[in-house]
Amino acid sequence: MSTEQDEYWMRHALQLADNAQQQGEIPVGAVLVKDNQIIGEGWNQSISLHDPSAHAEMMAIREAGKNLENYRLVDSSLYVTLEPCSMCAGLLIHSRIHRLVFGASDFKTGAAGSLLDLLGDPRMNHRVEVKGGVLAQECGDKLSAFFKLRREQKKLLKNKN
Repeated sequence: MSTEQDEYWMRHALQLADNAQQQGEIPVGAVLVKDNQIIGEGWNQSISLHDPSAHAEMMAIREAGKNLENYRLVDSSLYVTLEPCSMCAGLLIHSRIHRLVFGASDFKTGAAGSLLDLLGDPRMNHRVEVKGGVLAQECGDKLSAFFKLRREQKKLLKNKN
């Protein structure tokens, strides 16, 4: 797949991340594509849904499974603004997603090469092709700005009391 196409879909995932931010969620967005068509999309909703598994990837993959009426999502590509955690990486394996493209690396919980390399582990029964760093600066800046604002809000609350 071309870099231009990867950037196109990553920009779509960045727009989905805005949905998360508007809901007070960590701004991560994901879009699942097959044959250059969206089959599922999502954004972080763990706080609003009171569901620790409601990560952007999880939401996009659940929607795609329903749309295709299949839990196997072969020949699809997932675009996500932040490197998936181990839970989401496991989900990519189980759903047989062909390709993962992510923006910002996550050195605290990333399972696509930063902290762990679950997707590259040869012991797994399915291998996912991985491409990281697509629009990494934009994806990372969105997250950094969110956490900076959150720290400032906490500081203001602390100073009020």
